[in-house]
Amino acid sequence: MIALIGLNHKTAPLAVREKLFAGCQEESDLPVRLTAVCGIREAMFLSTCNRIEILTRIDGQEETLYKLRDFLAASGGLTPEEARDCLYLYCDENAVRHLFRVAASLDSLVMGETQILGQVKDAYRRALEKNSTGAVLNRLLHRAFRTAKRVRSETAIAVNPVSVSFAAVTLAKKIFGSLTGKEVLVIGAGEMAELTGMHLVANGISGIIIANRSQAQASVLAEKFHGRAVSLEALREALTEADIVISSTGASSYIVSADLIRQVHHQRKNRLLFLIDIAVPRDIDPQAGAVENVYLYNIDNLQDIVDENMNARKKEALKAEAIVEEEVKNYINWVKELDAVPTIVLLRNKVEEIVRLELVKAGSWMKDMNETERQKVEILINSIVNKLLHNPVTVLKEESSEFKSADIVALTRQLFRLDE
Repeated sequence: MIALIGLNHKTAPLAVREKLFAGCQEESDLPVRLTAVCGIREAMFLSTCNRIEILTRIDGQEETLYKLRDFLAASGGLTPEEARDCLYLYCDENAVRHLFRVAASLDSLVMGETQILGQVKDAYRRALEKNSTGAVLNRLLHRAFRTAKRVRSETAIAVNPVSVSFAAVTLAKKIFGSLTGKEVLVIGAGEMAELTGMHLVANGISGIIIANRSQAQASVLAEKFHGRAVSLEALREALTEADIVISSTGASSYIVSADLIRQVHHQRKNRLLFLIDIAVPRDIDPQAGAVENVYLYNIDNLQDIVDENMNARKKEALKAEAIVEEEVKNYINWVKELDAVPTIVLLRNKVEEIVRLELVKAGSWMKDMNETERQKVEILINSIVNKLLHNPVTVLKEESSEFKSADIVALTRQLFRLDE
């Protein structure tokens, strides 16, 4: 059985996502620990700012599903109520469909965004390094990547650059009308910060400051956007200058405290300051939003902008969903045919063994044949065997793809006494 359990921005508030994210980040060997749990054969762990999920292949027992749920809840320190209300569980076809939709960005906060596919690939790479995946999940992940590629090439769902970072810049534009002449402070120098910088420059920002724990890393990004870099030690001065702050480090504790904002507030002489926190866990103390003339938005506040941008993509999403359904069916058929393969191999081996024994018995009258005649007899026998096996093998494959594999396989084994 393929099982997927997790939570995302739709099922869990930011505070719960932060808790689970923090707990699971400490578990560097999570996939290995998962495969050590009884009944869990393969596992992959996916963690992003908007979702935490565990993809597994397990023995088809309900008890294993409970173990999987309890494992994830315990890793993140979730209460029983949080686990019950926020975690979702998908099995077999529904799990495959969910994964394909995630990889194709159909389940993202911002549908059509490009980051999630890279995040799924990174999760798969880590699982491969830990040897926690096998034939079934390996095939599943490659089909997920194929599905995502088809969605991008066969639909226009990602024509316009829409992501959380893009939504943050869109929010900044809504606030000021134009970003021309505005100074923006970006805290962080990772992928999200780089995407944010790209969108800011594309929207005519006048000045950009990159603040990061590593000033060298900040300098590389600042040079790319013709801005300037500062270390986190110089954050107070940068906050005094900025009109907009977009933070995306995901540090374990607040980078911007409420006390720091209060101190900066006096130096800014009541100028408006807009803080946009797109990190999980949050970078900015929520109490900072209570300071006069300071307006704080977090990742959940971007939903309105996301909804607005999604309207243009709904038609393309329908095309994408059709691609997902096609790929889900193909994968499920492969899995079910995989269940029939051992029986097909046993059946062919048994028939070929019968032929071999009968040819040995016929050795006395075949010895008078020349080599050409003997080869013709063997070709004739093999042809008869292939014709006799054709229908049983075809039925095993076709019926397995129609969700009847267990009964058909069991009956075939009984009829031909394959287990003796």
